[in-house]
Amino acid sequence: MTAVPRPTPDPVGEPQRRPTLTPRELEVLRRWLRSESKTVAAADLGISLGTINTHLIRIRAKYAAVGRPVADKSGLLIRAVQDGLVSLAEL
Repeated sequence: MTAVPRPTPDPVGEPQRRPTLTPRELEVLRRWLRSESKTVAAADLGISLGTINTHLIRIRAKYAAVGRPVADKSGLLIRAVQDGLVSLAEL
């Protein structure tokens, strides 16, 4: 398992706030980031597309709640890398 790094300071010196994701949210996020689509990620995990969407909505809401909103897959990828949730080597 990968160690979780400390939050890095943002440009004004304040630490980044990181949302607390559940283990399942992390699993879904990582699988989706490595997949070409939500449909492929859902099939890989054995869950429905609706369940994938629900997890991603919750993940985005958690990022928004800590002042770091994201709107799309590339934004979530950036946040996940910044927060040490996924490495580029995993992708």
